[in-house]
Amino acid sequence: MSLPIERLSDAPDFDTRLRRARQAPLRRARTTTLQVNLGLRCNLACHHCHVESGPKRTEALDAHGVDRLLVLLEQSPDVHTLDLTGGAPEMHLDFRRLVSGARTLGRRVIDRCNLTILHEPGQEDTATFLAEQGVDVVASLPCYSLENVEAQRGRGVFDGSVRALQALNALGYGHGALKLDLVYNPVGPSLPPPQATLEADYREALLREFGIVFDALLTITNMPIKRFAHALAREGRDQEYMDLLIANFNAETVSGLMCRHQLSVDHRGRLYDCDFNQALALDIPGATRTIFDIECLGELDGHEIATARHCFGCTAGAGSSCGGAIS
Repeated sequence: MSLPIERLSDAPDFDTRLRRARQAPLRRARTTTLQVNLGLRCNLACHHCHVESGPKRTEALDAHGVDRLLVLLEQSPDVHTLDLTGGAPEMHLDFRRLVSGARTLGRRVIDRCNLTILHEPGQEDTATFLAEQGVDVVASLPCYSLENVEAQRGRGVFDGSVRALQALNALGYGHGALKLDLVYNPVGPSLPPPQATLEADYREALLREFGIVFDALLTITNMPIKRFAHALAREGRDQEYMDLLIANFNAETVSGLMCRHQLSVDHRGRLYDCDFNQALALDIPGATRTIFDIECLGELDGHEIATARHCFGCTAGAGSSCGGAIS
């Protein structure tokens, strides 16, 4: 059986490619976004999930960690955005306390929502809470067709996603005052199509079929790690996908990589350069730190960024970040 991508030994070194492009070493710039993985519990278990979340996962940031995040946000005026992810971040017991605390501090808050969570017991008023707090919603919808969505995320997910989007629209999301972005991931081992072209297709199909409107579509490349890597290995397509990413390395994406302006925190409070490094437990070089070891989120500005072969995923083609295509 083929090995998972992160264990392949014959892929070119990412740092070597950076040096050839005169982009090494890769260093952090000013930190403006704090992304927090509140926990791994989720109502779904998607094939592409790079943190391998699911209904049976129990890991979660404790209340002490949530308190510390709010203190660090208050002490870090350059950090204007709190980006909440998971798992399903809404399932965390202190999700609402963290959201309202950050909004009180004047920070933009992003909720990375899988949409179906809004129908789960106990979450019936979550969409209303998000709207009242002025939270930006970044919603996962890997395609505008039922077949592709359910191939990646499971039976019944497409219908639930559509109903959730319609409910968000009814609250004002996607109409200008409240921001609603959608996220596209390829179903298989391919790069996303051009973001602007695909966005136009989404707009036309979702409005025609369901009356749904949104602000922007973000295309994100599937990272060759964890659950997606294992699926590739089972199909014998792991090396094929890695070759695709390497062949499409684009040096123009490097300056816009999310790791240069974003700090990632896991459910234990440990700090990483990005969510993907967090999934692989790839520590910031020479700086094994937690949110309890720093007094300001900008302390790691200028620090070298940890890289590995999966970084080819963020630099392939038009590039990929939590904000969509880079170039």
